[in-house]
Amino acid sequence: MLKAKDIMTPAPVTLSPDMDIPTAARLLLEKKINGAPVLDAEGRLAGILCQSDLIAKRKNPALPSYIAFLDAFIQLPPTKALETEWKKVAAATVAQAMTPSPRTVTPETPLEEIATLMVEKKLYTLPVVADGKLVGVVGKEDVLRTLIMKDTNRA
Repeated sequence: MLKAKDIMTPAPVTLSPDMDIPTAARLLLEKKINGAPVLDAEGRLAGILCQSDLIAKRKNPALPSYIAFLDAFIQLPPTKALETEWKKVAAATVAQAMTPSPRTVTPETPLEEIATLMVEKKLYTLPVVADGKLVGVVGKEDVLRTLIMKDTNRA
């Protein structure tokens, strides 16, 4: 049974929280990766920045809701999702656009569990953490390669 350690990319590209958005986007595009872990100054995993986080900067964010009451408009309090959406649109740094406290896997996580997380939670870049340290990343391309490996092993 394949595990994260068998398919992960060791020593992945990482970002810093203070990196500006254009530099981070350029790096993701140049390296042809969907996302990258964000490490704080001590090398701890602070978050993950994915292409979808950056694409969110270009969308039309939802507007706050208002209700009419006695010839006045009252703004409804913003929901957490609306606040997050607006913060991503206004983000200037990786720290402002990243997903904090991302879902992680261990080197021993089975491939089937990784695939399930990717499909059900729409997580396409999973940091691999051992003893509190980032040791690799499993991306959707890594999982796709296992299909080729199985096909090659049958021949």
